[in-house]
Amino acid sequence: MHTPSPIRRRQSRQVMVGNVPVGGQAPISVQSMTNTDTCDIDATVEQVEALEKAGADIVRISVPTMETATALAHIRQQVKIPLVADIHFDYKIALRVLENGIDCLRINPGNIGKENRVRMVVESAREKKAPLRIGVNAGSLEKNLQRKYGEPTAEALIESALRHIDILERLDFPHFKVSVKASEVFMTVAAYRGLAQRIDQPLHLGITEAGGLRAGTVKSAVGMGMLLMEGIGDTIRVSLAADPVEEVKVGYDILKSLRLRTRGINFIACPSCSRQNFDVISTVNQLEQRLADIDQAVDVAIIGCYVNGPGESREADIGVTGSHPYNMIFVNGNTWQKVSNAGLVDEMEKLIRDKISTIKEHKSPQAINVLCK
Repeated sequence: MHTPSPIRRRQSRQVMVGNVPVGGQAPISVQSMTNTDTCDIDATVEQVEALEKAGADIVRISVPTMETATALAHIRQQVKIPLVADIHFDYKIALRVLENGIDCLRINPGNIGKENRVRMVVESAREKKAPLRIGVNAGSLEKNLQRKYGEPTAEALIESALRHIDILERLDFPHFKVSVKASEVFMTVAAYRGLAQRIDQPLHLGITEAGGLRAGTVKSAVGMGMLLMEGIGDTIRVSLAADPVEEVKVGYDILKSLRLRTRGINFIACPSCSRQNFDVISTVNQLEQRLADIDQAVDVAIIGCYVNGPGESREADIGVTGSHPYNMIFVNGNTWQKVSNAGLVDEMEKLIRDKISTIKEHKSPQAINVLCK
């Protein structure tokens, strides 16, 4: 069952990052960032391709030196997904990557020197049709703002962002998006709420330096979830001290939980208890591993007993309810067949893949739009 999200998105203008629209009514895009040495071209290309396979719409790459800018040019030639160059302070690096065909720059205009240097970068970005991202972080606020506020605050983040925005507005360059990130959830949420009322550019959401896989996932889901529920946010990056592929997975799980994007299988699974008639945890883990390649939207219910099982299974595209001596499988809300514990995982995988094949064969343009919403 794929019902539309009740969330009313904030109206923002749209920018294009390569072929990916960000803002307006475009689907909320999912980003990640490589953690390889950018000069290791093969390793970076491999990671970019892994992120793309996992569903990333946009990938960011750190470019701290001219050597990495040269390496990025070779990386750009080998991958198709839109790339963002993450640059601090050196306008010459920004000019180099723009010349080499980068899709977007993450750069703070106020940090790259005199206005003539900023103007050179902006004019090159205008010529290359590459948007910018103003990226404000609580950990790197300007020193005078640190003195003014005493410590990072939501107001300090907003003031920093508005300073950089003012530079681009004076240069008549509207093609940018903005982030105001902190590792503290309440500060981040307050900063985005305040900025969303002041500008109409797209907003890049994230809880920066959120932590490891488990804690960082929770913190990101809470913080970004609060904002997304209010319609704030046009693209997201989950920042985890983990494999960047996990960032993409978590990003989609956040969006799926709010019905803002549908990609891959949405498993509805009980936590299991002594009533279960098959090993729910093992079944879910096996199916997640076997079906990791699927990007079509399908709801699959895995319920261990007959208390909540029939209701959940009927609401899903495919569901299984634990029973004795056989488990009952439901397809499209109807009882389908009985299956033993021994054959459960194989039969569920077959039914799900058959369902995907049917979707692919009969997908209309309208259906594509619904699946990608």
